[in-house]
This record gives sequence, C-alpha cells and structure tokens, in this order.
Amino acid sequence: MDIDSLWLEYYKNKDSAIKEELIIHYIALVRKIACKMAYGLPAHLDKEDLCSHGIFGLLEAIDRYNPQLGIPFAVFAGKRIKGAIIDGIRKEDWVPVSVRKKAKLLEQTYQKLEAKLGRSATDAEIAAELHINEKELAEWIKTVQFITLLSLDESVIEEDFCLRDSLNNPQSPNPAEIMEEEESKSILSKALEELPEKEKLVLSLFYYHDLTNKEIAQVLELSESRISQLHTKAILRMRGKLARTKKLEY
Repeated sequence: MDIDSLWLEYYKNKDSAIKEELIIHYIALVRKIACKMAYGLPAHLDKEDLCSHGIFGLLEAIDRYNPQLGIPFAVFAGKRIKGAIIDGIRKEDWVPVSVRKKAKLLEQTYQKLEAKLGRSATDAEIAAELHINEKELAEWIKTVQFITLLSLDESVIEEDFCLRDSLNNPQSPNPAEIMEEEESKSILSKALEELPEKEKLVLSLFYYHDLTNKEIAQVLELSESRISQLHTKAILRMRGKLARTKKLEY
C-alpha cells in the first residue's frame, strides 16, 4: 500500500497497525529535524534525545493530520516535531539563569535602540548602549547563541500550533483566527525585510532553504562562528521587533 493510501485508510479507521507503518515511514523526518536543530547546541544535548522528543510531535501530528485538506504531511508535522523538541529541551532547563538574563537584556537593547533610531543598530551602537566594548558584545552574543538558535522557531511554532489546534473543524476554519495568523506572518516578514542584508540572508538560508550553519558558511565563504554570530544577532533583532509591535498593539 502506498503512502497516500495508508493515510486515507488511517484517517478513516485509525488502525494502530497502519499508524505503526506511518511512524516507521516518517522516522527519517524526525531524525532530519533533530540533526539540524542539534547543530550549534551544547554537546551534552544528544541527538538521540532530541529524536525521542521529536517522536511525540510526530505521534500528535499523525493523529491530527487530515490528508483530505491537501497540506503535505512533512509541512504539517515539521512544526509539531520542532515544537516537541523545543519543549523537551526547555524541560531539561540546561540554560543558566545568568545566560537567560543576558539574552533578555540584549533583546531589550535591540528593541529600544532600533525603535529610537528607526533602523538596524550597529554593533558599536549596541555595545555603547550596554556600556561595554564591541569585543565584549561579541562574547555576549556567543554566550546566548544557544538560546537564540531555538527562539525564533519557538515563538513562531507555538503561535502557529495554538492557532491550528484551536480550530474546532479543520475544514471550516475560523476567519478571525486565519486573519490573526496572516497578521503574524506579515509582521515576521516585515521584520525580516528590515534586517541587515547578511543577517537576512543567513535566516533565509537556514529557515527557508533548510541549510545548516556549516553549509551557509560555505555558501557565503565565512567562518561558522561568523555565521552563528549573524544568526544570533538576526534573532535578537527579530524578537525585539516583534516585542515592540506587540507593545504598540496594546
């Protein structure tokens, strides 16, 4: 039985044997997502542990998926698998409080200064606002990169997850919720467009073209550490812009 037939059969009957076949078929998707997310995370976060977290997202996606809507399962499940991995990492609470505070301070500084300037702030301007030098700023960014590598996915996934799961009838979605989701996408797109070119390119290659930081480094002919720095700064700016937008809404 081909995969499309399996989906239709499972959607109709919820047969446990067919569910097992679907799980086996999509284990590779979980592993691919886990391996990409593991890149740049602390070494003690084992890939197999990430895969184990991701399996919970896969199981939920299989139970909630409606093949008749025409949405590719990999797209539907991908966000839930990532969300499950992020939840698993968060529960392990591996990030020191001091690092969380530093990340929050950086985000708030980008938010405040870029709102004041009306443009992307330079490293020198951010460092001056924090009363540190640019070398110290680079160290700060390196310290918080593990948080920010997950944070954009976290904010987007959770919002998308809640919106989708709150629909009573997937075939008759609530127009208000669709508008809210589209508005969130519009805000993210606008924030992305306002990033400095290199940071925008790094995010685009990572999130939309599915490249790792190592692959992006090869494409842009930069070091991996430089790509990680650009990635982290881009996320800090994005989160700052999103936080500023939410404040303006209220």
